Amino acid sequence: MTGALLEIRGLRAVFDGFAALDGVDLTVEEGELRFLIGPNGAGKTTLIDVITGLTRPAAGTVRFAGTDLVGRREHEIVRLGVGRTFQTAVVFEELTVVENLDLAASFRRPLWRLLRRRRGVDDAVREALAVTGLTELAERPARVLSHGQRQWLEIGMLLVQRPRLLLLDEPVAGMSRDERARTGELLTEIARGHTVVVVEHDMEFLRRYASRVTVLHEGRVLTEGSVDEVRADPRVQAVYLGGTREEAGDAVG
Repeated sequence: MTGALLEIRGLRAVFDGFAALDGVDLTVEEGELRFLIGPNGAGKTTLIDVITGLTRPAAGTVRFAGTDLVGRREHEIVRLGVGRTFQTAVVFEELTVVENLDLAASFRRPLWRLLRRRRGVDDAVREALAVTGLTELAERPARVLSHGQRQWLEIGMLLVQRPRLLLLDEPVAGMSRDERARTGELLTEIARGHTVVVVEHDMEFLRRYASRVTVLHEGRVLTEGSVDEVRADPRVQAVYLGGTREEAGDAVG
């Protein structure tokens, strides 16, 4: 760890009188692979929406690499080095895999390069194809990809933008067992060069790949720690897992 990359203090987001976030404090270190868990309505996706500028908070601060993000537009936050995926992959179905990646990479290119016809594949695009395992599918249209491959393509579209922080919203939802395993390996590899925050519900996936976990409940941070520490916390068992200690341990471990 080399210090805090993301620092959130006193964050509140209110919708029609309901506090989706109610005083969240969160610190994510540079190079960390952090998992966010919690029951539906805990505020996980809202937190990502605030960090990325999609939602304006009612109060609080969000600092990324020492820069305040609150009040900045989404594209400004992307340019600062923050990228995100959504629960449903957002790709251009009629474009090929490599064209999707090339388009995502274009925002970092100078205008004169955008006006030239693309010749070959940029190093960043080639690297993203290799990391996501999509090299053999580079010339296939995105519409023919499996659900898991679409998610990997969207992650690749973030990687070509050279982010320092990736925010992934339920990346393994709807995946097969093999796709979940491949995604876990992908996240582990990505975390070697990036800071990654993952919102997830899949407890088997969490147990296998998480090192540090933050639990949200009713818009607040309930607890943080290792998977073992979280699964042993009686508050987590009571409000998130909803069962006996033995049942809770089985669910998380």
